[in-house]
Amino acid sequence: MADELREPDLPRTAKVRQGPLRSGWTTGTCASAAARAAALMLLNGRQVADVDVALPSGRRVSFAVARCEQLRPGRCEAVVVKDAGDDPDVTHGAHLTATVSWRAEGSTGVVLHGGVGVGVVTKPGLGLEVGGPAINPVPRAMITQAVQEVVGERGVDVTISVPDGELRARKTTNGKLGIIGGISILGTTGIVRPFSTASWRASVEQAVSVAAAQGEKAVVLCTGGRTEKGAMEQIPSLPPVCFVEVGDFTGAALRRAVAGGMERAVFVGMVGKLTKLAAGVLMTHYTRSKVDPGILGRITEVVGGGLELAEQVSAANTARHAYELWQAAGLLEPAGLELCRRVAEVMERFTEGRLAAEVAMVDFTGRNVVASTGGVLLP
Repeated sequence: MADELREPDLPRTAKVRQGPLRSGWTTGTCASAAARAAALMLLNGRQVADVDVALPSGRRVSFAVARCEQLRPGRCEAVVVKDAGDDPDVTHGAHLTATVSWRAEGSTGVVLHGGVGVGVVTKPGLGLEVGGPAINPVPRAMITQAVQEVVGERGVDVTISVPDGELRARKTTNGKLGIIGGISILGTTGIVRPFSTASWRASVEQAVSVAAAQGEKAVVLCTGGRTEKGAMEQIPSLPPVCFVEVGDFTGAALRRAVAGGMERAVFVGMVGKLTKLAAGVLMTHYTRSKVDPGILGRITEVVGGGLELAEQVSAANTARHAYELWQAAGLLEPAGLELCRRVAEVMERFTEGRLAAEVAMVDFTGRNVVASTGGVLLP
C-alpha cells in the first residue's frame, strides 16, 4: 500500500512579512570571528572591537566583538553575539566564545576543542568523531583559517564555548541525535538564510514560475546550495533558470511546475530529504516531519541486505547513519537507487502523472551522484 501523501502546513513562527527577510550568521561564522579576535589579542596584547572573517565563498564579513580580554598571559578570550537574522533560530543571541592560548614552544597548527555549552557527539551518523565536539567540518575550517591568518603556523589551542548552550540545546533535536551537553557549531555557507518561512515558499514558487514563463519544460529541484551546484554540473544542458533551491517546499514547487505547463521535474538531494519524500511528505521542515529510518530498513531488505542489517538500518540514529551502514555493507548504490525510485513515484503521484520525475541521491558534498533513476536529463 502506498504511503499517504502529506504536505504539512508551516510552523506558526513562519509568518508572512512585509518586505524582504534579513539573513543572519551561523554559529560557525560567529565562532570564527570570536576566535580571530582572541587570536589578535593573544598576538598583539590589545583589545579588539571588531574583526572580519572569510566565509567559505571567500567573501569577508565584519563583526562587532562583545568582549575581548586576557585571562592570563598567553591565554585570551573573545565573544561574538550571534545574529540569526529573521530565521526562527534557537541560537539567536547566543554568546559564541573563543578561548585561544599558545601551545608548547615548537608546536604548530590549530587544535580545536569544545567547551561549556558545545555538545559532545555520542552516536555515529553525524559525520563527526564520536566523543568529540559537535563542531562541523566547515566551521572547523573557518575557525582554523581565522586563527592562522593571525598567528601563522604557530601552535595554538582554540576552545569554543557557549555559556547557555546546554539550555538552548533542549529546544533542538540534539539529544535524539546523540549530541549531549550543548548546541552544535554549524554552517556550510556561513550565512543563515530564513528557509523555513512563508516568504521562502513564495520565492520558490516564483522561481519555478520564472522558468516556466521562459518556456522551459523541466525544473531541477535542489535542497540547498551545494546540491544546486552539483546538479548544474550533472545537467549542463539546462540553463541556470531551471535550477531552484527548493529548501523544504518540494510540494509547492511541483504544484507550480504543473500550473506553469512544465513536463519534467528532477529532484537532487541527500539521503535525509529523500527519505522524507519517499514517505510521502512534501513539506519537509524539521518541525513538521521526521526521518523514518524504518523506510530505509525496508529498502535494505528489498535490495538483499538481510534481516540483521535491515534491523540495524531501521534503528539508525540518523539517515546519514543508515547511509553509512549501506556503504559499509556494499549496498549504497542499489539501496540509493531504490530510495530514488520511491521518491520519483511519490513526485509523479503528487502531480497526478502530469510531471515525469527523475531523482538523484548525492553524497554529503552535494557534488557526487551516488544513485540515480536516470532518464532524459539525469545520466
